[in-house]
Amino acid sequence: MDSLHEECGVFGIFGVENAAEMAYYGLHALQHRGQEGCGIVAVDSNGQLKRIKGEGLVHEVFNEDKIANLTGNMAIGHVRYSTTGGGGIENVQPFMYIHSTGDFALAHNGNLVNYKHLREQMEETGSLFRSSSDSEILAHLIKKTTTGKDQPRIYALIDALNVIEGAFAFLIMTANRIYACRDRNGLRPLAIGTLPNGGYVVASETCAFDTIGATFLRDVEPGEIVSIDNHGLRSNFFTQNTRHAMCAMEFIYFARPDSDIDGCNVHTFRKESGRRLFAEAPANADMVVGVPDSSLSAAMGYAEASGLPYEMGLIKNKYIARTFIQPSQALREKGVRMKLSAVKSVVNGKRVVLIDDSIVRGTTSLRIVNMLREAGATEVHVRIASAPLRKPCFYGVDISNEDELISARFSVDEVCKKIGADSLAFLSEDAMKASANRNDMCFACFNGKYPTNVNG
Repeated sequence: MDSLHEECGVFGIFGVENAAEMAYYGLHALQHRGQEGCGIVAVDSNGQLKRIKGEGLVHEVFNEDKIANLTGNMAIGHVRYSTTGGGGIENVQPFMYIHSTGDFALAHNGNLVNYKHLREQMEETGSLFRSSSDSEILAHLIKKTTTGKDQPRIYALIDALNVIEGAFAFLIMTANRIYACRDRNGLRPLAIGTLPNGGYVVASETCAFDTIGATFLRDVEPGEIVSIDNHGLRSNFFTQNTRHAMCAMEFIYFARPDSDIDGCNVHTFRKESGRRLFAEAPANADMVVGVPDSSLSAAMGYAEASGLPYEMGLIKNKYIARTFIQPSQALREKGVRMKLSAVKSVVNGKRVVLIDDSIVRGTTSLRIVNMLREAGATEVHVRIASAPLRKPCFYGVDISNEDELISARFSVDEVCKKIGADSLAFLSEDAMKASANRNDMCFACFNGKYPTNVNG
């Protein structure tokens, strides 16, 4: 696959009847963050944790009968795209643990850079792991620092979070509360909302709030642990060594346009990126076409700034998320396009500015450029609404090494030739910062300046 893959998404809800049903709809809103598997854990009136999880999309894993079995007024859920640990049902979250000091469930978005080192240490001292996911590390750390039933869990959680390094948004649910935790650099988003009945909701993106009628309250701060229970919200910090370094790819690619992340609307950021992209790299063309879906906002901004018409020159098939019938080689050679197709009557005889959010390996860009030319486009000028991807990501984005990145190995002119475009330009790092009106994002996959130690 020549594309960036979505993060995982977490969702938690407290203080509302039929919490699992609300979690189901919240996970639907976060489906873009992971399509490999999903799960929900709820706590019933007796304080017992019950879980349903499976591989597949939210609507494939759950139905009315399954949701009806998850009773109670609080729940946490998860949608998964595998990074560390790979796929398989054993890695689908939330994880659930039964322990004499108290049962709990855990859901995680992000990636722990010292996972392998910690796991080796724990296995040497007798720990047994149920999965190959890095997320399970936190559960072991919590229990290793728990000395008995009378110790407040928050102390064990603080100790555990100070051991792990990397990017994380954790939700941890016990019999009577939910803990929402965010890494010290704020690399992964996590927001809190309120419900009309006084309940609370926590999610990776605010778009999940709109789905269930919740109102945004605030973001979980970097290094913060927010406890949600019958006392309301209470805040602790597991470290004072914090800063804001939100992953830039959340704004550029991962998040939904209707989400607000750390005070910045995603659509607004992308549209401004498109405006600035035109200022830096204008093109002599007849129309602007965006690659659906994450590039459409940037294409609107580019068209608005340039005065060129914004046209729907590419159409995405909305129902291609999962398929078990793969095209034969003969059909592939005939150019069967299941995911994307060009609108010939729109692009025929036109000079097209093609806006995309990024170039990873270059194969998809080549395919789209060829598709537009076959549909009759006379010129295709590619403009990318982000800087060239040149470095691997260790925080949950599926870029594991530089060999996967065409811009790490070739110049802009060379990449232009390889994708068959008439011209190619990328947005500058300064313009990305200006689009968000902030200088505190993580641009490590562009410039190699990692906010944490990445050597484990």
